[in-house]
Parts: sequence; structure tokens; C-alpha cells
Amino acid sequence: MLKRIVILTGAGMSAESGIKTFRDADGLWEGHDVMEVASPQGFKSNPELVLDFYNQRRRQLLDVEPNSAHIALADLEALFDVTIVTQNVDDLHERAGSNNVLYLHGELLKVRSTFNPNLIYSRAKDINLGDTCEKGSQLRPHIVWFGEAVPMLEKAIEITRTADILVIIGTSMQVYPAAGLVNYIKSNTPIYFIDPKPSVNQHSFNNLTIISKKATIGVKNLIENYLHG
Repeated sequence: MLKRIVILTGAGMSAESGIKTFRDADGLWEGHDVMEVASPQGFKSNPELVLDFYNQRRRQLLDVEPNSAHIALADLEALFDVTIVTQNVDDLHERAGSNNVLYLHGELLKVRSTFNPNLIYSRAKDINLGDTCEKGSQLRPHIVWFGEAVPMLEKAIEITRTADILVIIGTSMQVYPAAGLVNYIKSNTPIYFIDPKPSVNQHSFNNLTIISKKATIGVKNLIENYLHG
């Protein structure tokens, strides 16, 4: 039976594809306070601003391609049972060929009804005020905003519990609840942490290997030096 690798990815995974990490050093997202553009309150008070913010993100996503790290993770499926749990809202893992991707924070190329969160549609073009679902309610980005529940969290916990190997790439492990997933692995599961500025140290977790590289170099290093199907 193939070993199961669970891979947690964050903004650093897609940065080398040209996807800007939303949050700047000062905590602003593209010049906006995060609550203005990523909260139900922000959407209620200025829906046009919020829709425009995500329209720009969506256009940017359509202009970029998966990087070599995305492709290498997809290729791992030939040797392992691979599931990717991502905090990212881009589709670059899937475009690279990964078959099992769970989106914790939603998907930029999907929209949903403000009336019924289960009415979800694929959408690559802009969303404007007045664009409605089949029930006549305004569409919004299919993104988990601050203060909203993370509907895929229980499934992510289930997946993490089954890991034979856990790989964490390009995330600070500061954003909860995603950061808490590491607490659900079986004891002594090997953990590989890939980030150019790791927010963990050798004593943060048992059986931890830190690869202080950006995603493209770090994933190559991981596969060549540590993973042998």
C-alpha cells in the first residue's frame, strides 16, 4: 500500500508563480485593512470594494502558471497517496495535475449565493453588483472570510490524522484553524517544513526536518533527499 503524504500549503507555495501574498508586512492586504475586504461586515458596508478586490485577484490568477513545486507535488502521486490541504484560494495545484486538493479557505474561481451558501458556481470572470444566483440573490466570492466558519476543517482534520508523512510548505503556521492541523498527526509522524524564513525551530515538533528554502528549491530538496517511495 502506498504511503500517505499530506501536504499543507500556504501563500509561499504560489508566490513564485507571481501570486502576491495578500498580507503585506504592515498587515494590509493590497493597501486595504483586512476587515474591509475579507469579512462579512466589510462586504455589507462596501460590497463594490470587496467585489473589485477579488476581481483583481481573479484576473491576476488567470495570468499566472503553476511553478515547478506545484508540478513536483503532482508528480509525487506516482509514488505516494498524496492529499494537499491548502490555505490558498488559487487553482494552481489542480492546474499542475494534483488530483486530491482540499481548499480550507475557499476558491477564487468559484462564487456563491449570499442567500444559500450551498449554491456554488464556477466563475472565471468578474463579479459585479447585480450578478445574482438562480434564486435572485447577489453573488459573492466563494472565500472563507474572517469570522466565518471553515466548512472543510473537519475533513482536513480527518485527512491529517491519516498522514504517514506531513509536509508543510510556505505557511507561517500562524493562521488558525489551519495551523492547528499539525496537532492531529499520529505521534512520530515525520514532518518536513519548507519555508525560506521558517517560523518554527527544531524543537517545535517531534521528528521535524526544516528545509529553509523557497518552495521550488525546497520541494526539489525534499524529494531528492528525503522521499523515497
